[in-house]
Amino acid sequence: MYKADHSGHRARMKKKLLEQGMDVFEQHEVLEILLYYAVPQRNTNDMAKNLIDKFGSISAVFDASMEALRSAGLSEHQALLLKMLPDITRLYLSDKHDNGDKVFDYSQMPSYILDRFIGNETAENVLLVLLDKKGKIVFSGMIENGDLGSANISIRKIVGHAINYSAGSAVLAHNHPSGLALPSKQDLYVTRDIKNALESVGVVLLDHYIVADHDCVSLAESGLI
Repeated sequence: MYKADHSGHRARMKKKLLEQGMDVFEQHEVLEILLYYAVPQRNTNDMAKNLIDKFGSISAVFDASMEALRSAGLSEHQALLLKMLPDITRLYLSDKHDNGDKVFDYSQMPSYILDRFIGNETAENVLLVLLDKKGKIVFSGMIENGDLGSANISIRKIVGHAINYSAGSAVLAHNHPSGLALPSKQDLYVTRDIKNALESVGVVLLDHYIVADHDCVSLAESGLI
């Protein structure tokens, strides 16, 4: 009997996911990829198509009861994986938008920034922290490699992140591996340009920190912003 060869298919699907994100996939393909983690060494494409055909959509699959999923041919382990998705989504959204504990104590910003540079001190890095209008951190990440003087930082990227995350304010930080937490003239010029660019989209640049030798200097507190 002919048996389809699916060798390498999962690797190709995962590679596509990593390179292009989830939005490029059809609903049954999203379900297929998810089922990889509950169905080893089997073709999950047909399983996913059958589930979509039976229930009508991927959300209907996730909302189906354990009994309905079992009757559709899934094992308890496989059905449980799918049933967890709505609960995980609810937990994620609740934590992201409604968790009062995430309102940030701004006085802790210097220590927060120093923590983010642990392990990132030997090379120049640029950290962007975005807060919403309630004071919750909505984004925090290293956005560039290289100091401001090397012109590696992209003002367009900073503004783009601020818009995408509906930020109300921003904090910038970058480190000096030399061990001197003193801003250069280039640091000040770029900070001014970033401040003006953010203000043009209604976002306030609260501060820019220079990090060096387990210490950080605030340009705002130094009167340089």
